[in-house]
Amino acid sequence: MSASESGSVAVLAEKPSVARDIARVLGANSKGDGYLHGNGYVVTWAIGHLAALAQPHEINPEWRYWRASLLPMLPSHWPLVVYEKTKDQFETVRRILTSPKIAQVVCATDAGREGELIFRYIYEAAQCTKPFRRLWISSLTPDAIRKGFDALRPGADYDPLADAARGRSRADWLVGMNLSRAYALAYGSRRFVGRAHAPDLW
Repeated sequence: MSASESGSVAVLAEKPSVARDIARVLGANSKGDGYLHGNGYVVTWAIGHLAALAQPHEINPEWRYWRASLLPMLPSHWPLVVYEKTKDQFETVRRILTSPKIAQVVCATDAGREGELIFRYIYEAAQCTKPFRRLWISSLTPDAIRKGFDALRPGADYDPLADAARGRSRADWLVGMNLSRAYALAYGSRRFVGRAHAPDLW
């Protein structure tokens, strides 16, 4: 894949180390604050999940309180929030993805459901609407990266994987948030159930 003549290509990797490997192959050797650039590419990275499902009280203020009468919490919508500790990197990624200098985007997060979710949540939270393609590789050797960029596929090809990832994420929220509170209210002991943790508020 070569950079577009009408604009640069933004590449979003999942980790800084992966971004560096990709940038080296693409010739994006100049350093910026939270990204690498050059040769028509801007390569940036997440730091795990830069965006995630909102906490209960961020969806409905009443859900700030742990009360049996408020259970189950069943959101009618699923807003995303940006983690405070990584908001600077998210803002860097957001600026890159939405820059008028960027013509297209490459999802280069890990090949799998979780990597797909990380990209989709960042893409949505950044309110990016640009077309994107998917890099799907299982090795970070220069040859594997080159072959992967020569075989980029439309992001829409991975919509079923993204739907499965969102479904799993929302199921984790529903189980973790509701059952953690139900357990605490029933037994008077703060124990978190499932993979999602509720805020420490009564």
